[in-house]
Amino acid sequence: MHKNHVMCLVFLALLMLALPASSSAQISVGVAIHIGPPALPVYVQPVCPAAGFIWTPGYWAYGEAGYYWVPGTWVAAPRPGLLWTPGYWGWAGGAYAWHGGYWGPHVGFYGGVNYGFGYGGVGFVGGRWNGGVFAYNSAVMNVNTTVVHNTYVDKTVVVNNTTVNRVSYNGGTGGTTAQPTAAERAAENEKHTPATSEQRNHEHAASTNKSLLASENHGHPAVAATSKPGQFTGHGVVAAKSENVAHAASTKNADGHTAPTGKENKPNKQNASNQKPGASSSKSQKPAPKGNKATKEKPEHSHGG
Repeated sequence: MHKNHVMCLVFLALLMLALPASSSAQISVGVAIHIGPPALPVYVQPVCPAAGFIWTPGYWAYGEAGYYWVPGTWVAAPRPGLLWTPGYWGWAGGAYAWHGGYWGPHVGFYGGVNYGFGYGGVGFVGGRWNGGVFAYNSAVMNVNTTVVHNTYVDKTVVVNNTTVNRVSYNGGTGGTTAQPTAAERAAENEKHTPATSEQRNHEHAASTNKSLLASENHGHPAVAATSKPGQFTGHGVVAAKSENVAHAASTKNADGHTAPTGKENKPNKQNASNQKPGASSSKSQKPAPKGNKATKEKPEHSHGG
């Protein structure tokens, strides 16, 4: 019995050493997590605040009080050419362990978890680097094309999908069964840049917000996504919403989440920064004027996460 206890502690210690310091998900040594995180909430993506910002999807982290939601947010890339590989929960050795996200030249394995907004389980289809400039796929990303001009439209990633998989972990009971592809394994061996200080502070701020605890919000956080890291009140904050409402209001894109309506892509005076906290952009914003460039380039679908 004593031997088994010692082996358990050794396993957990090794588990902690394997977790990236940039995104530890607040796991404490001596705590084996046997229950997977809740399903991913449905939410509308806030408008991109400026060129060069890349979407980092929300995720469930773990702290002393259990799972808590870290809102999705737009983050400035550490340097041109880097893409974000989201972290994910994976089942191994009888417990769930957090595999922290990282920046790199290619997107690696993130458990096959469908985070939405271009992260459909494999790779990223929300944008690409053209030299030192990031171009956004406005068929997937919520960008104001009157402010961000580096956009393109790739509708091949947009399909009707009535089955939405919101599973937030890999392996174990009910988890995804994805395994790394050859390209993802290659990406894992590339030089990585850890989460930025803004991202780490964003996660820490979420850990101190009681309303983000799964035990408090029951999987529907009032702050599901933000325009900027650490911003949990005011403009650019959106709440989780009913999956049924999101589905009734829109079709789904290839990554299983709803895509921007185009109503978010409007002139500065009517952009998403004027949106009330927790409000859906499709309700709180007026359509762009006729003839406006945003209207011409608007995506076909609305977005939820």
